[in-house]
Amino acid sequence: MRKLDVLVSYLSKLPGIGPKSAERIAYHIAGLPENEINELAAAILSVKEGVYVCRICCNYSETPICSICSDENRDKETICVVKEPQDIAAIERLNIYRGSYHVLGGVLSAKRNKTPQDLYINQLIERIKNNNVKEVILAIDPDVEGEMTMNYLSRLLKDYNLKVSRISIGIPAGGEIEYADNITLTEALSGKKEI
Repeated sequence: MRKLDVLVSYLSKLPGIGPKSAERIAYHIAGLPENEINELAAAILSVKEGVYVCRICCNYSETPICSICSDENRDKETICVVKEPQDIAAIERLNIYRGSYHVLGGVLSAKRNKTPQDLYINQLIERIKNNNVKEVILAIDPDVEGEMTMNYLSRLLKDYNLKVSRISIGIPAGGEIEYADNITLTEALSGKKEI
């Protein structure tokens, strides 16, 4: 296999990159000066070497505990549960939510063989048990797998003395939080409903 074909193969595995885009990117990279290619490779390697999974919320961080979890001004009694770290970035851009977060690391999926044991659900339960959590907001994409995950979590969390709510209007069925515009996401968070 040609070197460009190998690069195209790896690039096409990235989310949102199809075969044609992967090919375009690969040829672009091949045309870069060697120093820029080395800088790109170093940047990719540094992400793996210098990024942690936060010990509290499972977000990506450059320290063992992320800046949100270490911020004493955040509301620790409210946890917003999201699918992936990029969902936190989307919500944080709004500058309206001051609680804490918990990243599941995916959703339940029969198609991808993702079970509760494959997600950071046990870590969420431990946080609820060991802290004075009063509300959990489920902010997961409202597609089939997201709905299944939210239903599973809402049943699981009924055993605890806390309010469980989910984001409301704004995010269409099948939509993804990380791609929602600020107004839509603001409406979804503002109109959250108790489950």
